Amino acid sequence: MDVIPRTHKAAVLHSLKQPYVVDHNRPVPELLHEWEVLVKSHVIGLNPIDWKAPDFGFGIPTLPYTAGRELAGRVIQASKSTSRIKEGDNVICISTDYRDLRKAAYQEYVVSSSFNTVRIPPSVPLQSAATLGVAFVAAVLALGICMGVDFSHTADGPDLLELVQKYHKDGDGYQLPEDIRAECLEGLAPGERALPGDWIAIWGGSSTSANLAVQLARLAGLRVVTLVDTAKHGLRLSTNHGGKNANHLRPDLLVDSHDPDRAVAILRASLGPRLRFALDTRGRESAAALGRALRQEEPDEVAKNPALDNAPVTPRQSPRASKLAQRAHLVGLTGLPKEPAGEDVVYHTVPIKLYHEAPEIGEALSAWLERLLETGALVAPDIIAVEQGFEGINVGLDRMRRGEISGGKAVVVVE
Repeated sequence: MDVIPRTHKAAVLHSLKQPYVVDHNRPVPELLHEWEVLVKSHVIGLNPIDWKAPDFGFGIPTLPYTAGRELAGRVIQASKSTSRIKEGDNVICISTDYRDLRKAAYQEYVVSSSFNTVRIPPSVPLQSAATLGVAFVAAVLALGICMGVDFSHTADGPDLLELVQKYHKDGDGYQLPEDIRAECLEGLAPGERALPGDWIAIWGGSSTSANLAVQLARLAGLRVVTLVDTAKHGLRLSTNHGGKNANHLRPDLLVDSHDPDRAVAILRASLGPRLRFALDTRGRESAAALGRALRQEEPDEVAKNPALDNAPVTPRQSPRASKLAQRAHLVGLTGLPKEPAGEDVVYHTVPIKLYHEAPEIGEALSAWLERLLETGALVAPDIIAVEQGFEGINVGLDRMRRGEISGGKAVVVVE
């Protein structure tokens, strides 16, 4: 049995626009609830938010602050309320609750809710496991809540819209946080859910969220358009030279995003009103471009490309009737367009807090990720950089600031 020390190491942010400082004498966080587990960190995954937040002054509720949203490690103190997570398990900790510093990844010992903890199968290395986390949660919620994708035919995944409706009803209307209630319960009209065979456009080639969204969309039977800078990512996504996850990421249509206006023109000419779903992982400008592609002011005059009707797709297509009468849906992970959506397009923001504030939802997603990894249906993003020790956190974040980490993930091995 592991002896839990009283103090440990943590990377701490003392002021904005400053590097994280390694403190060797921080108190080890304590378990406060019976559903919590204590995990010893081995590999930390780095995310863009961890350098953007201190640089631009957002998403930091208090100073000093410990950041970090995901890690792979070993359970040293198990929850009393769950049989799924046991002491000694290698796990992924996914912390969407950035206000609870006990759950921050940039420390030696980390508290995690059992329903936000994912067992790692022996076939997945710890470094690869550390690349998964918040990006997976964001991708699943974007597809499952904001677009209504049903994952129940994919490794016994969740039908999130059905699950969240049941969760809300069982709680007499009080369990869903008020600020995400409308998105979860009213974001889609009846008959607007994404079905197998529908097209989705995903903007972003270097984003881990885009990587996982493409994989999950393909697993659910959607036809995927990926918009990337083809000079950087085209070869990786369209040929067999893309590494271990090339087949999982290969889209049905690849569009160069270097000229956004040209990209919009290609989408409109190729798909027209058949494109009703879009996910942006880049920012307001690319989200605005996707919004323009979704608006179909003159649908009868939009050229259709017959070649796309025979494009290779994932199984279980389901033709949709009267598509022109349905609204389009745009999800922005890092921002939405400034201009109004209009009557034919709905803007969506991912209700990320659903994962940690609704235990049934968190448990469903965590257990499903375990099954996806166990079967190999979902492949972890490529690792671009590996840094060492808590001091390596600043090194990795600086590389991200300089744009050196593109098309994959940076991790830090701390043990």
